[in-house]
Amino acid sequence: MGKSMRLAFAASWVIAVAAPAVLHAEEPAENAQQARARADALVAKMTLEEKLSLVHGLFPPMAAGKTDQELIPSAGHIDGIPRLGIPTVRESDASLGVANQVEQRKGDVATALPSGLATAASFDPEIAHAGGAMIGAEARAKRFNVLLAGGVNLTRDPWNGRNFEYLGEDPLLAGEMAGAAISGVQSNHIVSTIKHFALNSQETGRMVLDARIDEAALRMSDLLAFEIGIERGNPASVMCAYNQVNGDYACESKHLLTDILKTDWGYPGWVMSDWGAVHSTVKAANAGLDQESGQELDKQIYFGAPLKAAVADGKVREARLDDMVARYLTGLISSGAFDHPVPAKAQKIDYAAHAEVARRAAEAGIVLLKNEGDLLPLSGVKKIAVIGGHADVGVLSGGGSSQVRSVGGAPIEIPLGSGAASSFARITYHASSPLDALRKAMPGIQITFVDQRDVEGAKKAAAEADVAIVFAVQWTTEAQDAVNLSLPYHQDDLISAVAAAQPHTIAVLETGGPVTMPWIDKVPAVVEAWYPGQRGGEAIADILTGKANPSGRLPITFPVSASQAPRPEPVGLDKLNSLEAQAAANPADASDYQLKSYPVDYVEGANVGYRWYEQQREKPLFPFGHGLSYTSFAYRNAQASGGKVPSVTFDVVNTGKRKGAVVPQLYVKRDGSDSPMRLAAFQRVTLKPGETRKVTLTAEPRIVADYDTALPGWRIAGGTYTLALANDAEDRSRTFTVTLESATMKP
Repeated sequence: MGKSMRLAFAASWVIAVAAPAVLHAEEPAENAQQARARADALVAKMTLEEKLSLVHGLFPPMAAGKTDQELIPSAGHIDGIPRLGIPTVRESDASLGVANQVEQRKGDVATALPSGLATAASFDPEIAHAGGAMIGAEARAKRFNVLLAGGVNLTRDPWNGRNFEYLGEDPLLAGEMAGAAISGVQSNHIVSTIKHFALNSQETGRMVLDARIDEAALRMSDLLAFEIGIERGNPASVMCAYNQVNGDYACESKHLLTDILKTDWGYPGWVMSDWGAVHSTVKAANAGLDQESGQELDKQIYFGAPLKAAVADGKVREARLDDMVARYLTGLISSGAFDHPVPAKAQKIDYAAHAEVARRAAEAGIVLLKNEGDLLPLSGVKKIAVIGGHADVGVLSGGGSSQVRSVGGAPIEIPLGSGAASSFARITYHASSPLDALRKAMPGIQITFVDQRDVEGAKKAAAEADVAIVFAVQWTTEAQDAVNLSLPYHQDDLISAVAAAQPHTIAVLETGGPVTMPWIDKVPAVVEAWYPGQRGGEAIADILTGKANPSGRLPITFPVSASQAPRPEPVGLDKLNSLEAQAAANPADASDYQLKSYPVDYVEGANVGYRWYEQQREKPLFPFGHGLSYTSFAYRNAQASGGKVPSVTFDVVNTGKRKGAVVPQLYVKRDGSDSPMRLAAFQRVTLKPGETRKVTLTAEPRIVADYDTALPGWRIAGGTYTLALANDAEDRSRTFTVTLESATMKP
């Protein structure tokens, strides 16, 4: 069986038995074999210069005068070949919406989704698909046909500056959600990437660090998330990462790009580099890199004249160049981008309808962490004090390439004076005021606002109110990691002071990931709103007032302290700070003080996130999968089965008085194994009061298996396994024992 057919067979089999969600990838415009045949026929008609023109792309902000075709200010541009009908490609960053970070395109706005973590917290691939479809529609209307979306890097460290973009710490959840979002984007006949391949797990030293991990552990964690995402979403392109992996730059790693991605997985599309991630010509091309992106950000245009010379010298075979071009065209054809050109002029966008997509995603992803005494939803109160977080004007968003200039404008936008992100990131708020939304939702209630800098005023307002709501923020960004897990700007002290003045205090957190909560025992209600997007204020108000029932579940563990995590702070941060200090003291020689390659050893291996905490017997503040509701649910009549793949069938009952959603989760562990339990299936279930639904959770086979490098491939060891039907990663109130048959699967 050919590699592409093997991939299709494996994907369909896994989807049939294991997918916890109802939604899968859109059917590609043409299957991979048909698309490749068309691509090969086009390549056969090309001159050498035409082939070379397609394997490196411009970075528009630095590319004026380098093309006769129209340059739209954006992330990337590759000229088309009109005589062969090959379209011009225009690329936009698009993790959370069509990006326009520092307003390259004056006045151009887009719909801003909540952060990736917020979408992941919905545990609902339909939410992810709807968000992807919305972004893809806006991109096409703005004349972009490639979106740099599909971030699926696992959260290995809670302080990673880019955690907010991604989809959490579990490979099954991240892969399912990424695949759904990608298929949504590509339903518009445009390309989505999946990124950053692989182990782009911290921002400190991201251009030079060497991520070290053993093969089996990598296959069972980060690579499994990519594998599932590719199967579910059929992304037309894979973007390789900045960092090194086990000694090779990710964009020069033959093992990652050729052995695993293209051979083991049979991936038919093209591999593009991240912007500024190419370091060589011959090694990168022969390793499997197909296209150099944003060429102006590299030290030279490696895939231009140097590649031409390497082909002439035989250092890169011409057949390899043909394959690079054919893979690029295969991706364009199979996604529909080739045969469905973007419009010649920008199209009108229904921003009002798209705002509802963002609002629904925010509501589904907001997590009620604590609700002591049923303080929420708000009722029977006459006076509310809203404090801090700039809740009077908007909600916070994360920084970097994913920044969206949202409809409604930015009421707060603060440039950075220094740091790795200063050239392309600003501290930005979306114009969606929680204060205004609460006042609209609760007419007749006196709601006052106090700025976070006025601690005495906050204490006074809180004491005089029936309820105090403190909004606390933590800004994170691409290119920089959070230096610790504490809320900045003395907000921990603010929350403690307010809670001392008002026992009915609610903390609403707008953060890029986990934060510590030294005040947790004093605050009866805590809401994690993440970065909730351009309708975040309305979504928060809906949750607080009970118009929406909270249903989000944590896609990431919240530790009690940073010391519980595998690494308490960014690896290399001390070196970076020292070098920056030396460069500041010696500006004439600043280029001498650059961070050099250094190792980051991922000692947790495949035991990422909640698995690490279980293995280390550390009890976190809030576990993966945790989330409360305003109603109650019961699991009844559960029956487990084994055989080839374990499953549990049970009834879910809404035993409360409100409509709501619950996320039953299936965890699995082989008896006698030292490995912690693993999330093997999940499903979001929405029920009316008193409603019952029968659900079957069937384990993803690769979660049950271990990766065997000697095979090589996946091996399910025969024997007894323990299953847990759970509400979160710590819940062991419903366990079952089943017997599984031994089995192997190809890598």
